[in-house]
Amino acid sequence: MSNFLQEMAKQSMVRAEALPSNRDVYDFDKPVFELELSNFDIIAEYKANSPAEGKLVANIEMEEQILAYAQGGAAAISVLTEPTRFAGHINDLRAATTAVKHLSIPVMRKDFLVDPRQITESRNCGASGVLLITALFEPAELRYMLDCAFDHSLFVLLESFSDEDLSQSKALLMEDRYRNYASKKKLLFGVNTRDLRTLKVNSERLAKLSKELPDHVPSVAESGINEIQDIVNARKYGYSLALIGTALMRSSTPEIFLKELLVAGRGKP
Repeated sequence: MSNFLQEMAKQSMVRAEALPSNRDVYDFDKPVFELELSNFDIIAEYKANSPAEGKLVANIEMEEQILAYAQGGAAAISVLTEPTRFAGHINDLRAATTAVKHLSIPVMRKDFLVDPRQITESRNCGASGVLLITALFEPAELRYMLDCAFDHSLFVLLESFSDEDLSQSKALLMEDRYRNYASKKKLLFGVNTRDLRTLKVNSERLAKLSKELPDHVPSVAESGINEIQDIVNARKYGYSLALIGTALMRSSTPEIFLKELLVAGRGKP
């Protein structure tokens, strides 16, 4: 595990330990929205800052950015809530779910989640999905986190950075319950091309790890997706979704740009 990932996990645990362990303090009445997927889709991400790219928020309100994603055809909205390096906050998740609730678009919490209390917190804030990073968990711990998310009817984007991560993720599919969640599009496999030692993108990882992805699980290309050719490549490698943050945050017309990316992704691979 990289020093960056270790530090993020450490900071995340500090936040998790401040959360209540009693579920009774939470409100689980907020709706959970299912992923509606086609042959290629985009999860559009809102993040205020990138450790690799710097400040991303321009002179646009968060709600306006989120609604542009929805109108551009995003299958889901990802919201980064990590505060120390990404300038996120749990209130960003609340705001995003409120902004698109009337459109029935699922919102995913993206963070370095390490404790089931954070999944409960996510559900309370209106999330329909969460990101989990395989490298942060031993196999039994990962299953516990997954089961907590599924118990709350959330979808999970399970993120891998390496062959080892992907092998651990694929081992889940030997169990009927996880194969079932994958078939219902509640379990997605993501490949992140970011090198967590240098924070630079290694685009070759997308092609390399795609060969190890199981055919029957929706797969997500993450990081370094900046232009139409990147989408074309991801589709060619067999990915059925892409998670895009920085490029959309920096676009002056995110709605139009998103539509253009979807047209490219939904064409012939």
